[in-house]
Amino acid sequence: MIKWLTPDAYYDSIYAINIDDLSKQGIEGIIIDLDNTLIPRDKKDTPSRLIEWLDNIEKNDLRLCVVSNNKHSRGKAISEKINRPVVSMARKPSRSAFKKALDILKTPEDKTVVIGDQIFTDVMGGRRMGLKTILVVPLKGKDFFTTALIRRLEWRILRRLIKDNRLQKNKGLQLR
Repeated sequence: MIKWLTPDAYYDSIYAINIDDLSKQGIEGIIIDLDNTLIPRDKKDTPSRLIEWLDNIEKNDLRLCVVSNNKHSRGKAISEKINRPVVSMARKPSRSAFKKALDILKTPEDKTVVIGDQIFTDVMGGRRMGLKTILVVPLKGKDFFTTALIRRLEWRILRRLIKDNRLQKNKGLQLR
């Protein structure tokens, strides 16, 4: 069970991820979560820093698709602002949304990475598909009540993974 919950890398934020390194390691596609990964769940703004980070992905010839459990209206609004495809109402960790994102990206599983802020949705969903996964510290913002409860369990798991030397923060993704 622990293998489904262990990300390949753990970072303070998306901005700490070295996109050049991902490209050099053969990554071609990125499936990324929206809420509390790209922007706080309770915000609609897309800061210029985020747009620059997204543009850097394209400069490295990587393709990106946003996958969100949020409703279609939010996904569509953000998709238009960042000019990237979004799969909404994903029901992560369900495989169907990750398969849809892979179809959009047209990248193979072994050359695609999932980036997100939750172990039980982003990491577990990506691992179930055989994808590499990167966990990031969630952005500050208001969580749903259920998400706040689940985060408590996730923090326990994270502390255990770090204590057991299965995970180090900001170490980088090492493809096997």
